[in-house]
Amino acid sequence: MSAPFHALPDESLTATGNLPRRQKIASIGRGIFLLATLFAVAALVVLLWYIFQRGWNWLSWGLLTNPPSRRPERAGLSIAISGTLWIISLTLLVAFPMGVAAAIYLEEYAPKNRWTRILQINISNLAGVPSVVYGLLGLGIFVEWLNLGRVVLAGALTMALLSLPVIIIASQEALRAIPWSLREAAYGVGATRWQVTASHVLPAAIPGILTGVILAVSRAIGETAPLLVAGAAGFVTTKPGGFFDSYTTIPIQIYNWMSRPQTEFRDLASAGIIVLLALLISMNLIAIIVRQRFSAKTRW
Repeated sequence: MSAPFHALPDESLTATGNLPRRQKIASIGRGIFLLATLFAVAALVVLLWYIFQRGWNWLSWGLLTNPPSRRPERAGLSIAISGTLWIISLTLLVAFPMGVAAAIYLEEYAPKNRWTRILQINISNLAGVPSVVYGLLGLGIFVEWLNLGRVVLAGALTMALLSLPVIIIASQEALRAIPWSLREAAYGVGATRWQVTASHVLPAAIPGILTGVILAVSRAIGETAPLLVAGAAGFVTTKPGGFFDSYTTIPIQIYNWMSRPQTEFRDLASAGIIVLLALLISMNLIAIIVRQRFSAKTRW
C-alpha cells in the first residue's frame, strides 16, 4: 500500500497572500522617496529665491566687464571670468584625453586580474576624496616640487586630477554599455583590436563619455578649496594671458566678496552666484547638445 500523499503548500498562494502587505510597504517607500525629493527641491527653490532676491538688482553689464574693486558699485567679474575659462579649458585639455585613454585601456586592453581590480577600486575611491585633498596634492607636486608657482597651469593640473576619476568611471560605464556583438562583428571581418575600439566602440560610447565630462566640469567649475590651496589669488587686477600668470576664479571672487563686512558686497556675491550658474548651465547645455547629436548618429 502506497504512502499517503501530503500536498506541499502552494508558493503562489503564499505570495498572493502577502501581496497586500508588499503593496503597502511599496506605497510607504514611494511616499518616503517622494517626500525626500520634495524636500530637496523645496530647499533648492528657497536657496535660489534668496540668491536672486539679493543679487538681481546688481546684475549689469558692468558686473561682467569691470575688474575687481574695493568699491562695490565698481566691482566686477571680468578677471574672475577670464581665469575660470582658462582653468576649465586647460583642465579639459588635460583630463579629457587622459581619462578616456585610461578607460579604454582598463576596459579593452587590461587583463582582468587582481592588479586591475585593485586599480579599479582605487579609482573609485579617488572619486570620493574631498576636493581640498587634491588642493594639497597640487600644492605639493605642481607648486612646490615642480616649482611652477601659483599660476594658471598649476591650478589647471590640480583640477585635472580632481576631474580624472569621474571621467574615467563614466567612460568605463559608457564602454561597457556597448553590446559585445558589435565587437564580435568587427573581429569577424578581420579588424584589429585598435580598429574595433577606434572605429566602432569609441564612437558609440561618445554620448556616455560626454555625460561624464559634464559631471566633471560641473564639479570643477564650482570648486574653491583646491584652488585656494593650490595658489589662486583672492585679488587680481589683470587678466591671465598665459599658463604662468596669476589668476582668480568666479567662486574665489564670490568667497572674497562674502568675507567682507559690507552688505553691498554680499549682495554682489549673490549676483556673482547667478553669473556662475548661468555659465555652468551654458557649458552643460553645449555639452548636452553635442551629446544628443552623437546619440542621433548611433545605430546598432
